[in-house]
Amino acid sequence: MRLDKGLDPDAVAPVFKRFGRLHLPGLLRAEDALELHAGVRKADGWRRAIHLGPGQDYDMPMAELEAMAADERTALEAQVYASATDAFRYMFDTVRISQDTLKGQDISPALVQVRDFLNGEAFLQFVRRLTGEPRIVYADCMATRYLPGHFLTAHDDEAPGRDRLFAYVLNLTARWRADWGGMLLFLDEDDHVAEGYMPAFNSLNIFRVPQRHAVSIVAPFAGEPRLAITGWLRARRPEGWEPYA
Repeated sequence: MRLDKGLDPDAVAPVFKRFGRLHLPGLLRAEDALELHAGVRKADGWRRAIHLGPGQDYDMPMAELEAMAADERTALEAQVYASATDAFRYMFDTVRISQDTLKGQDISPALVQVRDFLNGEAFLQFVRRLTGEPRIVYADCMATRYLPGHFLTAHDDEAPGRDRLFAYVLNLTARWRADWGGMLLFLDEDDHVAEGYMPAFNSLNIFRVPQRHAVSIVAPFAGEPRLAITGWLRARRPEGWEPYA
């Protein structure tokens, strides 16, 4: 997996410095992006991630979710939606690549490949130059899949003690429309949408932490799953993590 050879992080660094966020198209070489997209679509280990409140975090294996009766699933989704009106909540599918790695769990080959790429010196040096932050040493990552009805309400990613410097999204959706939802929205102090990024294929969205943002709910008529690799660029590696060449 390789960065597109035409990218120049120094050319976009002033934009990032000014706004604290950036949408960068064409991160990977085209053939690598297509291969990664196919691998993520076929990856094993997806779970339905649901946050219902403090201490109420659930990662449900797909087999467990599919075994639920239709009315049980409907009731669960209704509970998630009802609780999200004025609070931080989310519902989407995920493979928690970094966490699974640290636990010694098997990961699909495509996810191993992107994990190693994101923690390789080529990518880390690229984002150090783009952000002007030399402390970046580690990119934790998870695969995410937003299906119709999935969402992520407003939050700022601040997590004391976790050394989060920047958040990133590597978008892998082959085709998307703005009216399908799933937009990465940045909010100002009045909760107006200051800027929004569509999950365009093979683009990198990167932004400084903390910064209020949300992912708008995916419409029932969306024609594709919204696929991405997401995570945070950190100033410290977790215990047990070995850097990649």
